[in-house]
Amino acid sequence: MALPLHRFRPRLLDALKHYDGTQLARDVGAGLTVGIVALPLAMAFAIASGVKPEAGLFTAIIAGFLISALGGSQVQIGGPAGAFIVIVYGIVERYGLANLLIATSLAGVLLFLLGLFRLGALVRYVPVPIIIGFTNGIAVLIALSQVKDLLGLRIEKMPSDFFAQIQALWQHLGSLNPAALVIGLACLALVAAWPKSYTMPQRPARAWDRLRRLSAHLPGTIIALVGATLATVLLGLQVETIGSRFGGIPQSLPAFALPDFSWTTAKQLLIPTLTIAMLGAIESLLCARVADNATEFPRHDPNQELMAQGLANLVTPFFGGIPATGTIARTITNVRAGAASPVAGIVHALTLLAVVLLAAPLAAHVPLAALAGILLFVAWNMGEWHEFARLRRFSTPYRTILVGTFVLTVVFDLTVAVQVGLVLACVFFIWRMGTLFSVRPHGAGDMPPGVQVFELFGALFFGAVGKIEALPAQLPQGTRAVVLEMHRLISMDTSGLEALQQLYRMLKRRDIALVLANVNEQPLSLMRRSGFEALIGADAIVPNVAAAVDPFRPADA
Repeated sequence: MALPLHRFRPRLLDALKHYDGTQLARDVGAGLTVGIVALPLAMAFAIASGVKPEAGLFTAIIAGFLISALGGSQVQIGGPAGAFIVIVYGIVERYGLANLLIATSLAGVLLFLLGLFRLGALVRYVPVPIIIGFTNGIAVLIALSQVKDLLGLRIEKMPSDFFAQIQALWQHLGSLNPAALVIGLACLALVAAWPKSYTMPQRPARAWDRLRRLSAHLPGTIIALVGATLATVLLGLQVETIGSRFGGIPQSLPAFALPDFSWTTAKQLLIPTLTIAMLGAIESLLCARVADNATEFPRHDPNQELMAQGLANLVTPFFGGIPATGTIARTITNVRAGAASPVAGIVHALTLLAVVLLAAPLAAHVPLAALAGILLFVAWNMGEWHEFARLRRFSTPYRTILVGTFVLTVVFDLTVAVQVGLVLACVFFIWRMGTLFSVRPHGAGDMPPGVQVFELFGALFFGAVGKIEALPAQLPQGTRAVVLEMHRLISMDTSGLEALQQLYRMLKRRDIALVLANVNEQPLSLMRRSGFEALIGADAIVPNVAAAVDPFRPADA
């Protein structure tokens, strides 16, 4: 039997069928806007991840181009994402940069296979409280990782452990740099207060709204970055910059280079690979769904999107890049800027390439405190903090999963958090489904003496078999027959079938007949295939309760 492989067909091919000059103008304008927005974020994400700033730029250029050109979404923008900061930093600390590149490429292969075998829809089965929990946890860790640069502390190397980071920050508070703190807080305030293009009305009526929409075309991150850089240079502020820590950014793209690979190394990188692939799949498809809801374009193809994300993450490490995925803020900016097709994402990548080739030396003067302020705003926007305030409205399982995933993400890591969250979700689901199954006495009158009729509701599965096992103890003395009315029993698994078989044997030892009435198709099919129908006898499975009780009525009734 052949596996149903997904056909590789990028959305760009369909978008170009009826492409015209008007759409090109919209895409160029949107691409330039998103490219400017992505510039400081790409560098900031890379630095926060423990790698050089150019790694973020190269990722935004190469992965951003491939995701737009090959993806299954009309307007999604790909590149380095804030969600990966903590993951990448931990992998670099534990395994080294070379192994990060290998893990990213292996994750790319895994993502491509997920799309190729049509498994994109499986990502949607990750429960919402798990996603909210680890997203908020990652936001907290991103914010904590930026405190060092925000305060200008002299810490040679930050640890990756949560409590160790807090201890290191506390021990080095004496090295606080007031100039760095002022720059960081000023950038944070400016980015927070600056008008956002994706929150502006599409057709502003008032002059004030038109002015704000016009100013929003210049991203607040760029304004903050330029302002902080000028202040640092003109005032001669003694703060750490990209140049002082990394020696600047090269004015060219890196050469293609294969990282050293061995199967022994690959086996050690199983967990990092799965983590990158899992987070990349979740983030990219969530972002694509957000884009679908914000536009009237055809909905994204999740399998094609995963294949594109896989190819991007496979190729980018060969040029020194880090993991990439869909980015919600840049995608929404792209939508609000008027993007008409994936061409806008390609223009965004080319814009960043032009900046690297023409203006890379200027980045050497960018203060790291400014990037820290920008990332603090990103972390705040990334978290869904209102969900904590709403927790009291939801059930105990929902609260347990969300808070548990959040705490485990912060204290341990994302992989442990998601694994435990999924286990908790499964346990609570089984418990909930078990409570929905019930065995109730049949309310109809005129039953023959000694006949007990029970109705089964819900699904009879391994989490609910206890209610069937307890049934014999509920039977009064003198019971001659037990009738199970199964019209509302929607499904049954093999554990449920085993419980019925055990019930039949126990009743038979007490000389009590078991009759099944109105059995639905799925349970009846399982009974036949397992041989239970032959065991109990075909005449013991009847169409309704009346047919079940008639043989037990007195002859003169």
